[in-house]
Amino acid sequence: MSVEIREIHTKNELRAFIQFANDLYADCPYYCPPLFFDEMHCFEPEHNPALEVCDYRLWMAYRDGKAVGRIAGIINRRANEKWGFRHVRFGWFDFIDDEEVSRALLDTVAAWGKGQGMDALNGPVGFTDFDHEGLLLEGYDYPAVMASLYNYPYYVKHIDAYGLKKEADWVEIQVYPPKACPERLERIAEIVKQRSHVHVDKVKNSRELVRKYGISYMDVIDEAYQKLYNFQPMTVKQKNYYKNMYFPLLNFDFVTLVANEKNELVGVGLGMPDIAPALRKCGGKLFPFGWYHLLKALKAKKMDTFSFLLIAIRPDYQDKGINALFFQDQIPYIIKYGIKVLETTNILETNSKNLANFIQFDHKIHKRHRAYIKDI
Repeated sequence: MSVEIREIHTKNELRAFIQFANDLYADCPYYCPPLFFDEMHCFEPEHNPALEVCDYRLWMAYRDGKAVGRIAGIINRRANEKWGFRHVRFGWFDFIDDEEVSRALLDTVAAWGKGQGMDALNGPVGFTDFDHEGLLLEGYDYPAVMASLYNYPYYVKHIDAYGLKKEADWVEIQVYPPKACPERLERIAEIVKQRSHVHVDKVKNSRELVRKYGISYMDVIDEAYQKLYNFQPMTVKQKNYYKNMYFPLLNFDFVTLVANEKNELVGVGLGMPDIAPALRKCGGKLFPFGWYHLLKALKAKKMDTFSFLLIAIRPDYQDKGINALFFQDQIPYIIKYGIKVLETTNILETNSKNLANFIQFDHKIHKRHRAYIKDI
């Protein structure tokens, strides 16, 4: 029987859209389910301010009344304006191993985008850089971390068959931390502090962070990431949204703030415990006992694996060695918590400065993701 494509309109349909991936990967030990309510909020304008600058549609594919695939079509008007192109994005792209299904879903997004005046299909990416992006090409036998997309190996042949071509690659790195902060790194950090008149400021919680710096934490990230792939300048609402979403979850031992002599933030870095095992245990659901597994992971005083989420340095302070201060600050905590492996999030393969932060240590590049593009 042919594939039927149905657009998502109601909350019940949205729940089915989100649940589809959890069902598809139910027997996969490497997949990390998202927090279900976070995924719901992602598609609700009253919760996600990114939707103020994006148009989007959601569809599911059915055969014989059974769900066999899903996809999101996204037009980020703010990103298109910044980069001077007319792209329709696809994301949340999951499907059974059937090319009729994947083709029908991609055709649907391409047709919608073309009808909106777009001229290229781009993905898998989300509304913004804070969403999952990039098809997994290498590293299928490594568990996905919370901030990383996972997909079955067969997805690649479907993407290739559709004629999508490489536009950008990211890598993920496993870093094996040293037993002490290297003397060379310590010397560099101290020289940078003196020459650039900067210092590390530690705060105890999100209230203190906001009281001292407001949303300038997000301003630094916004300025630092301007040149990165598909970047969309954040609105004030988006900055507050991400602040409210992530700050309360952080262990502030692993938040490094670098300020100048005027007490302006010029660099930020953060990581958090790997909560992917907890998400697997609870299937992304907080109730009845998911909250317990997540809280236990977030408050852990000892952990094997840690997710290094980001380093962002204000453009006028880049190339001054500021990154050394992050590792000088973080390595003692990494040792204190008994961390054996650091997992980075996606790093563009062309971002040599960010890659250099991690390959100076014992490491392994173990995953690769790719974004594709095709004229429509």
